This record gives sequence, C-alpha cells and structure tokens, in this order.
Amino acid sequence: MNLKCPGCASDEMRVSFFHGQEVDSCTACGGIWFDSGELNAALSAADNGNDSVGIENSLGCYKGPSQKSCVHCDEVLHHYHLMDDFHVEIDICHSCTGVWIDEHEREKVVQSPQIHAALEELNKKVNLKTWLFQFLMQMPMEYNLKPKSTPWVTYTLIAINTFIFIATVLQPNATEWIYDTFALKPVDLVQGQHVTGLVSHMFMHGGWMHLIGNMYFLYVVGDNLEDALGHSRFLTMYLICGFAAAAGHIISDPSSSIYMVGASGAIAGLFGMYLLWFRHASLTFMFIIYQKKLSPMAFFAIWLLMNLAGAYFGGGGVAYWAHIGGFVAGLSIGLVLKKQVMRDNPILSMLNSDELKVAR
Repeated sequence: MNLKCPGCASDEMRVSFFHGQEVDSCTACGGIWFDSGELNAALSAADNGNDSVGIENSLGCYKGPSQKSCVHCDEVLHHYHLMDDFHVEIDICHSCTGVWIDEHEREKVVQSPQIHAALEELNKKVNLKTWLFQFLMQMPMEYNLKPKSTPWVTYTLIAINTFIFIATVLQPNATEWIYDTFALKPVDLVQGQHVTGLVSHMFMHGGWMHLIGNMYFLYVVGDNLEDALGHSRFLTMYLICGFAAAAGHIISDPSSSIYMVGASGAIAGLFGMYLLWFRHASLTFMFIIYQKKLSPMAFFAIWLLMNLAGAYFGGGGVAYWAHIGGFVAGLSIGLVLKKQVMRDNPILSMLNSDELKVAR
C-alpha cells in the first residue's frame, strides 16, 4: 500500500536513500519522512561537522499542531522549531516519533550542527574582558563564525603594511623621498605623474595608531571575507576598493598637493561587503562606557555618518572621501557578487536567512 504524503497529500511516496538511511520520500513535493531514529542516523552520517547528532537535543520550541498527518498512524503531526534560534519548522509525530521535513528544509536540517556551532559564536555575550579591551584600545570586538580556511592574503597584507611602515620609520632621513615616490598626491596624478602611487599608497601609513587601527580592522573583517571569496578574488576586490578610494579622494580635490597614504579606503570597501554578507555578525560599540553589540548595518551606518560629517566639515587631515569611495565600491561589489557568494558558501547562505535569530 502506498503511503500518503503529509506535505501534498499525494500517493507518490517512494522508498529512497538519504545519507545511508532508507526513507520514504515524495516524488511530487520532495519532502522526506523519517521513521523513529532514522533522522538522527542520517545526520550522523552526513558531512556536517558532527558524527553523533541527536535532533532532540537541540530541538527548539513547540509551535503547536500542524495540518499534516503521520504516514503510519494517521496522528496529527506537531510543529517544532529546529532550534530556538533557527526557526526552521519540522513536523514530529508524538505517537511513533517519526519526522517529516519539507524539501526546502532538508539541507538546513542536515547542516544544523554547523548552524548550531555558528550560533554559539554569534550569540556570545559581552563581558568584562571585552569591555576592558574596547575601553583601553578603542577597538570593537567581533562576534562571527570562524573561517574554514587560513586567511593567508589577510595575514600577508598585514605583514607587508607593517614591514613597510617599520622600514620607513627606520629611515627618517629618507621620509621625504619615500613620500614623494610612493604616496598618492592628487595634483601629480592628474598630471600623469607618480601613477604607481595608486597602488603603493595603500601600503603606507602616517603613524603607529594609523597602522594599528587599519590592520586591526583588516584582521577583523578580512578573514571572513577571504574565506567567502577565496584568496585571489579577495585580493582583487581589496585592490579594486583601494583604487575606488583613491578615485574618491582625487575627485573631491584634484588640485590637492597633500599626500594620501593608508589602507583605510581599501578596508572601507571590505566593510561594505561584510555588512551585506555577514548581517548576523555583531560588532561592539562603546557608548562612553556602555558596550553594546550592534549589527554590521548599524555599526557601519554610524561609521559612515561620522565620515560624511568629516567630509562636510573638513579638517583633521583625514581623507574622508577616500573612505566613502572605498565603502561605496565595497557595497557595489557586495551586491553584484552576493548571489554567487551565497551559492558557493551554503552555510553562510543559511546564516543570512531570516529564520536565524541572533541575540544582541
């Protein structure tokens, strides 16, 4: 006798195999029925970062009876959230403990151990240690998933920037020549001179705090972006954002003879990509002495407003339009590549879904 599908009420249920388990799947709607214990066995066999999964150990809140019925005992199924902070709904029979999963929920359930591990990172709370770090260093703390690969390009960029800065400091008599040769001066570039400064200026810094601040933010957002993009493409996007930052600075004042140095514009571009692809991450913001986790959207909105205000009022020796130009370039890249990045990084795609709930 053919089983009746709980999802679409068809009689198209057929025996199939799912991660080594013999299950009943509907050829019409794609949903899968798991008899008691089959789902746990399938999840343990799947490549999801956990070989000893018990779905009942992480099951979220009860949502009430559903309109679906058990394929065996015809009892009403009951809705549960897969996790308290991951509102994917699965249906469970209280009588035989069978489980029904709709087709669009399948991969989310399979990868639930990785989602659970990521949520533990995302939902960590601020504490005295994080407060002291930000109060003393004036730098935010990041709460995000850990990258799968080593961010070699990010580390290399930090090393090159640091090496060049130290080498410059150790040659005080050559500082003027170094800036004349490698920094970016808008008026020179407009006249076709020192074109190489478009690249070299990104690896120079005007002081220790300038270097430390830029390298810290590069470390914070760079590892996740490099993991999502891959090493070579990450470097390409970084340089493109740096060029866009230089363009923003030159357009704002093409006659300027003031040197522009620093990786700030390129890193500002990374901010734009980060807030679009890692919207459930958090960055802490210090309101005088009160530390609060903010979404990347809120954090970088504050950062952008500060730069817009700086560009409007001027002064301070900061290339605000370079920051804005890099940031706009990063947002544009983020929008263009988002679909492809999410397709290439399915866990990241799931972490960007509205079903994920993050505590801040």
